[in-house]
Amino acid sequence: MHWLLSLFLVLLVLNVFKSLYLDLLNRRNIQRNSGELPEAFRQVMNDATYHRSVSYSLEKNRLGMITTVYDALVLGLVISLGFLPFLWVEWGGLWGHSIWSEAAYLVAVTILLGLPNLPFDWYDTFKLEEKFGFNKSSIGLWISDKAKGTLIGLAIGFPIICLLLKLVDWMGRSWWLWGFVLVLLFQLTMIVLYPKLILPLFNKLEPLEEGELKASLMKLADKAGFAARTIEVMDGSRRSGHSNAYFSGFGRFRRIVLYDTLMEQLGADELKAVLAHEIGHYKLGHFPKRIVLSAVGLFVAFGCIAFLAESNWFYRGFGFETTSIAPAFLLVTLLSGLITSWLTPLFSMLSRKHEYEADAFARKALGEPHSLVGALRKLNEKNLSNLTPHPLYSAFYYSHPTLLEREKALLAAS
Repeated sequence: MHWLLSLFLVLLVLNVFKSLYLDLLNRRNIQRNSGELPEAFRQVMNDATYHRSVSYSLEKNRLGMITTVYDALVLGLVISLGFLPFLWVEWGGLWGHSIWSEAAYLVAVTILLGLPNLPFDWYDTFKLEEKFGFNKSSIGLWISDKAKGTLIGLAIGFPIICLLLKLVDWMGRSWWLWGFVLVLLFQLTMIVLYPKLILPLFNKLEPLEEGELKASLMKLADKAGFAARTIEVMDGSRRSGHSNAYFSGFGRFRRIVLYDTLMEQLGADELKAVLAHEIGHYKLGHFPKRIVLSAVGLFVAFGCIAFLAESNWFYRGFGFETTSIAPAFLLVTLLSGLITSWLTPLFSMLSRKHEYEADAFARKALGEPHSLVGALRKLNEKNLSNLTPHPLYSAFYYSHPTLLEREKALLAAS
């Protein structure tokens, strides 16, 4: 066995053990607190809802552990049994090795590797989420979403991949710098175009109807220095009972979107608190900071692809006999997670820092913390959130502080 393949298997096993260890820690912590409703949460939910949230968290945890092992087995078999180089040779024999055929190979492999996850996606939607009253989707809508997502991915991704492969011929050894710029510009463009062109293919977005609530929210936006032309409501209830709100875009393309489920679950003051929180992300520059961080990661990724594409040992290690750069794109995409997953706590820590800052902004904009505290309590209750995650698990994975952590920070500063 080539040493590179051995290294891949070691990293894969380490990642699986890391994920399972954290999942088991979290599971035991949930079970340890599964008895009587802890005193700290008596103002958040009642006993019946708490026990439903415990059951929901445990079932999500169990499914997560199963998919972790399953995904690792699929990836391990695909790589170690030489499926990718075998398909590369067969594909080349059928279609040759033009830019178009190599790009089609990358797209075909991506689609094929996504197929094994479909049964788990189906189970999560129509069994687990259905059991706890969250799923609102139908089989027809689920299939339609998958089909539309694949077709959109083909329409957008295939030309980009072709252009990236062509840059190698056009630009020589500096191709990766041009490729980095191309993909970064594409990502920035999609930030603007996605809500306008792609999201409407899946969800309906409508301006918040005129009335006292809209006037109140727009007044808050003006007070906070956020020149919003409108606030949009998305029909999230078409697929799920989960609720959310998010900020997207930049400049004059920025927008705030509230799920219709959120509108149903929160009162006017709590909606103002959620809006103030989202405005806080914008005013504090969190979005451009994340873009810069993403750009750094993208730059490193292209640098790695360029280096590995010129390394024969890299191709031979995974069974490829070629000088084409296409397999390097594929392998780096598939394997990079084995390394970057260990950086997850750093990104989670930065995200939680931003959430604390946005909470503080909302508290200052509203002049009090209680509306946001009330909103957070209702969102945790309605979404059956895990109120007692293991501290190491939440430090590793949670992009938001826990409910108690956010409440403590909000009330301590009031």
